[in-house]
Amino acid sequence: MGATAGERQPYGTRRYVPIADHGLIGDLRSVALVGTDGTIDWYCCPSFDSPSVFAAILDAERGGCFELAAAVPARTKQFYFPDTNVLITRFFTEEGVGEVQDFMPIPGAADREGRHRLIRRVLCVRGAMPFRTRVAPRFEYGTRPHTLRLTGDTAVFDAGTMALALTATVPVEAEGQDVRAGFKLAEGESAVFALDQVGGDVPPRGCASAEAEEQFNATVRYWRRWLASSRYRGRWREMVHRSALTLKLLTYEPTGAIVAAPTTSLPEQIGGVRNWDYRYVWVRDAAFCVYALLRLGFTEEAEAFMGFVSRHISPGDGSGSGPLQIMYGIDGRMDLPERELAHLEGHQGSAPVRVGNAAADQLQLDIYGALIDSIYLYDKWAEPISSEQWENVCALVDWVCAHWDQPDEGIWETRGGRKNFLYSRLMCWVAIERAVRMANRRGLPADLNRWLTSRDAIYRRIMSRCWSAERRAFVQQEEGDVLDAAVLMMPLSKFIAPTDPKWLSTLDSLTGELVSDSLVYRYDPQASPDGLRGDEGTFSICSFWYVESLTRAGRLDEATLAFEKMLTYANHLGLYAEEIGHTGEQQGNFPQAFTHLALISAAFNLDRALG
Repeated sequence: MGATAGERQPYGTRRYVPIADHGLIGDLRSVALVGTDGTIDWYCCPSFDSPSVFAAILDAERGGCFELAAAVPARTKQFYFPDTNVLITRFFTEEGVGEVQDFMPIPGAADREGRHRLIRRVLCVRGAMPFRTRVAPRFEYGTRPHTLRLTGDTAVFDAGTMALALTATVPVEAEGQDVRAGFKLAEGESAVFALDQVGGDVPPRGCASAEAEEQFNATVRYWRRWLASSRYRGRWREMVHRSALTLKLLTYEPTGAIVAAPTTSLPEQIGGVRNWDYRYVWVRDAAFCVYALLRLGFTEEAEAFMGFVSRHISPGDGSGSGPLQIMYGIDGRMDLPERELAHLEGHQGSAPVRVGNAAADQLQLDIYGALIDSIYLYDKWAEPISSEQWENVCALVDWVCAHWDQPDEGIWETRGGRKNFLYSRLMCWVAIERAVRMANRRGLPADLNRWLTSRDAIYRRIMSRCWSAERRAFVQQEEGDVLDAAVLMMPLSKFIAPTDPKWLSTLDSLTGELVSDSLVYRYDPQASPDGLRGDEGTFSICSFWYVESLTRAGRLDEATLAFEKMLTYANHLGLYAEEIGHTGEQQGNFPQAFTHLALISAAFNLDRALG
C-alpha cells in the first residue's frame, strides 16, 4: 500500500497534509505522525499527553515540525517495514530513489538512562539524491520560546522546562532558533538524525550510522516478536495485524493505560467545532481494546490494563457521579481540565484547538458494562481475577443496581443534557449479567437475588420503553423515535438474539436510514440535537459494528461486502481516524483505537462465520 504526495514546500509556506496522509511511529510512551511528504508534524514528548513539540498538523505556521525529504521534486510512497511499526517514506526523483526510515526504539531494562529517542535514517537506494532537513520545534503547543546551542554535530533546543538534542551525521547549521541542513547521498550512502529529550541524567549522545543500524534491527525484532504472539490466521491478516500493532502503539507501557487516540482536536468536520482531546484513557475504549487484544492472544496487554484498573479505577475514587470517572490520565490522574489554545488556528482552520477534556465530568453509565465485560473476559481467557478485584466488581455492580435508571450523557458524550439512552441501559445490563456469570462459574460470593432482579428490570425497561412500534425498531432513548447506531451493540453484547424478529426489523431500519455504502452515521443530529454545532461524518466503529451485526444475523454476503468496502476507506497504511467524510476523507483524531478494535472484532467473527 502506498500514497503519492505532491512536491514539498519549505517550512513557513507548507500547508496542511490531510489527516489520512500520515503514518504513525511510537515507543509505548508517545507517538509521532509522519506525513507522506516526510515531515513529522505531530509529536508530544515525553508522553502522549505532554505538550506538543511538533504540532504543524494543528497550525502549519506556528505549530513546529521536523522536515526531512528530497530537495528536488519527488513522488512519495509510504509503507511499514513488514510486521513492524517502523515507517518508511520513499522519494522517487529523476536523479534517483531515496527513503527515510522513521522509528522510535522501545525503552528496555538495559536502557538505564530512560532515553526517549526518535531516529530518522536517510538512505539513497538508487542513483544519487540531494536531501534537505529543517528542525523547528515549538515547545508547549507553540507558546514557549527556546534557545539554540549548536556544538559540532549536536544542536540543543532548550525551552527551560524541556530540552531536545538533535545529533546528525551530516553538518547542520542554525537558522534563527531552528536548524537546517542540505546534503547529497550517492547510492548506498546514508545519514542519521536522532532527536532525544535531554537533561538530568540524560546527556546528548550522538547516533552513528552503526548504532542507528543496530537500533533499527532491535526495533524490528521487538515488533516482530510481539506480533508473533497473535493467534489470528484468517482472511484479513494484514489489516487485523496492522490494527493490533496500532493498538499496541496506543498503550502507555509504564502504567498499562490505553489512550483513545494519540492526537487532539483533529476535526470531525473541516471548519467545524467538534474538536476534542483524545490522549486519555476512556474506560470504555480501553476495555474494548482489551477484548480485541485478548481475541488475538495478547494477554500481557490485558494484564497490564487490569493492573491500571486495580490501581486507579475502583470504587471510592472520589468522583461525584458515582464510583467511576469515565476517563483518566495515562498516569491515573482524574483532573483533566479542558481549555482552548486560541493561538493555534486548528487543522485547516478548524478551531478551537482544545487540550484536556470536560467530558471527564460527565455521567456515562455504559462504562460499567464495558469495564466489567473486559474483566469477565480476562477472567475467562487469561487468568482468574483476584479476591480483591472481585470485591471491587461487586461494589461496582451494587452501584449499577442502585443507579442504572438515571439519565446520563451517553456513549456519544452529547452536550445537550442528560437523557435516558438505550445504550446506557444496555451496558448496565451487561455489567450485571457478566458479573452473574463470573459468580456462577467460579462460585464467588454475590448478592445474586438483588443482581438478578436489577438485570431483569433493565431488560424489561428496554423492551417496553425503547422499542418503537411505529418505527419497528429499537430507538436511541426511552419513549423516543430517533434511530442510533449504538443499538448495534444489542446482539453483539448478547442482550438479544441476532435473528430475533424485532432485531432484524431494527437492522433493516438502521440500514435504510443511517447506512451509506456500508458507512454508518451515529444518529441524525437534526432529529436528536446534541448541543453542538455542525455536522459530522460516518462513525467508523459503527460501520464495523454493522458488519458484525450482519454476520451474526447470518447475512454473510452483505457482511463480507460491507467489510471489504470499509477496508477501502482505510488510509494507505491501513489506519483509520474516527470518522469518514462525505467524499471518503478521514476525519477526527487519528488513528482511533475504537475503530481498530472494532475492525479486529468484525474480522474475527466474520472469519468464523464464513468457515
